Formats: sequence, C-alpha cells, structure tokens
Amino acid sequence: MHSYLSPAELTAALSITDLSADDSGHALSQLPSAVSGALAASWGVPVKEHRASPLVSTRDNYDRLGFSPDDITRDSRYSRHVSPTVMLRSHTSAGMPAVLDALRGEMGRYDTLHVLPGLVYRRDAVDRTHVGTPHQLDAWRLRSRGLLGVPDLTGMLGAVVDAVLPGTRWRAVPSAHPYTTAGVQLDVQVRGEWLELAEAGLVAASVLRSASLDPRRWCGLALGMGLDRAVMLRKGIDDIRLLRSTDPRVAVQMTDLSPYRPVSAMPPVRRDLSLVCADDVDAEVLGDAARSALGADADVLAGLEVLDVTPVSELPAGARARLGLMPDRAPLGRGLPVRGSGQANVLVRLTLQSLERTLTSEEANRLRNRVYLALHDGPQLELIAV
Repeated sequence: MHSYLSPAELTAALSITDLSADDSGHALSQLPSAVSGALAASWGVPVKEHRASPLVSTRDNYDRLGFSPDDITRDSRYSRHVSPTVMLRSHTSAGMPAVLDALRGEMGRYDTLHVLPGLVYRRDAVDRTHVGTPHQLDAWRLRSRGLLGVPDLTGMLGAVVDAVLPGTRWRAVPSAHPYTTAGVQLDVQVRGEWLELAEAGLVAASVLRSASLDPRRWCGLALGMGLDRAVMLRKGIDDIRLLRSTDPRVAVQMTDLSPYRPVSAMPPVRRDLSLVCADDVDAEVLGDAARSALGADADVLAGLEVLDVTPVSELPAGARARLGLMPDRAPLGRGLPVRGSGQANVLVRLTLQSLERTLTSEEANRLRNRVYLALHDGPQLELIAV
C-alpha cells in the first residue's frame, strides 16, 4: 500500500539544495570529481557525468535494477512516491537504466565511466549520521568487447579509498545487491572501527538485458557511495547537520576537504514522549514524521530514539486507562502510515540541539509538543505547558 506526497510536500522536497552540484562550492561537490578523476586516471577511460531529474519511474528505481516486487524498500513508509508510477529516487542508481538505454545503438568498442551524483529521498531515522535527503554517488564503468572481473572491481575499490580517505586501511566484505553479482560492501577502518563507505559489484546480466544490451558483449562495474558519510569521514565530522550549518564558523569549513576544527557546541535538550502508535512503527517512520512536523525547525532535531514499544494488550490496566486505549482497538492512522493491526505505547526520546544557539526550555517544550501531536495516535493528549 502506498501513500503519495502532497503537492506541498513534493515542492518542499524539490526545494532542498543539492550540495553536490558543481556550483555549490561545498565539500560535497568536490568528492565526486576526486573519485571520478582517480578512477579515470587508473583506467585511462573518459568520464561522463549525469545530472538527471530526481523524479524517476518506480520501474527504473526498482524493477530494472532487480528489486523484488515485495521488497520492503518499495513501501511508502520508507520511500517517497508521487504517484503509482513516479517517485523521488531512493538512490542515484535509479538513473542508470536511462544511461544503459542510450547505449543500445553503440556497436563499436566502448569503455566509459558514468558518474551520477545528487540527492536521494528517503524516510529515515533521526540521529547524527542520518537525514531524509542524503547525497549519493553512483560510479559505473561500462564496457563492450572486453571483460571486467573481480580483479578490476578490487582495483576500483582501492582507487576510491585512495581518493576519499588516502592511506586508510580497507576491506571488501561479500554483500548481495539486486543489480550486481560478486557484490561487496566496502569498509574502511577509522579510529580503530570498521565503517561502511560504499557498496559495489559486477553489473548483473539481468540489468544489461533490461536495456537490450547483450551480456555476452557488455559488462560493467557498479559502485554506490553515500557522499555525506564520505565527507564526514574525510573531515572528521560527527554530526551530519554540520554539513548544512549556517554558522559562519562552520560554513567556511565546508568549502574544502581539510579536517574540521570543532567550534563550541550548544547544549542538547532532551524530552521524553509517551505515544500511542500503530504497533509496527519504527525509528524511520517516526523520524520522518517528526522532521515533517518541525518543517523549517527540523535542523534542531538532533536525534529521535525509540526506547520501548509495548503492545496495548501487555499494558497494565491503569496505563491503558490513562492512555484511553482498549486491546482490540485498531490504529487510527492519524498522521502516520499504518500497517499494523493494533496499537502500542511507544516511548521516544527527543534530542533537541541548535547548532547556532542555546534553546530555552520554553522553545524545547514547543518543539516537543509539535512532534508529539504529529506522532501521537491516541485519544488522550499529554502536552507540556509553555
């Protein structure tokens, strides 16, 4: 079951600035060229960059890339659908079917690196490493009349690490992806911890066939990387919100890839919420709804943590009475996507923290109430006076 973006929601999503654009002057615009330049130099091949519309067909976003019809990522709780056939892309790989289609008439020898940077649109959890509209980069080397195999893929991974995090130790862990074979997850070791940087593999024959390209003649390497994570690792940033900060002390440091020099942090404010929600909600659904409720103030939401989920049937009678719930009551579906068959008491902790100034208690309470009203699906309200 899908819910669709309203015109206002679509306009808001499309108005978000793409910091990976060549003219942004942001560090996020510098990594794509660093990666493509390193790969092109290593292979001696030309580069073609594609800046396609973020509105794509659901077929290109899923079917032509090998996603199964029942894949959970198709659910509108985790992606942003505009209509039954159109959506905001959930990954930049959604632009590759059109690139492959354009090669149908290519009869000679061909060997080119195609790069697709840009924003992608998801419904995600709220914490210091996730946002609902992250930046991503896809890099696909497509070749005719020649083979590309695992050794070429390994070389690609090494070149990417050298471009993003020079001198960093890395490993390739087997990982299945619907549009590749011999798929791997590229991990890098940062401060003694292994962190995911990208995923890659050999382009699957089924993806080539979907564009009428004969896999006996065509082959390729595919890599997808989160640009926000890559820049954060490169600069030593621990809060993804800093990438869009307007604080001059921070913003000036986002114009290059040199290490970040921390500025004084504003104190966080925490507020706990006792919500009534459908019994299958998760941090991604609640996080996206909280961001939407706060609108222009969403950058103050530093975290949303689900502390506990208790089905109504397991609550003590006193708690059910306080919340105004009955065990057999179905979710109301007010404000949140509903899939579960019942309701639950969900305990959530909000972390509110401005990057520019200290929040007053009254401001924090108002923000808390706005989130509460958007997420709560019960008959009784418990607001904080401001």
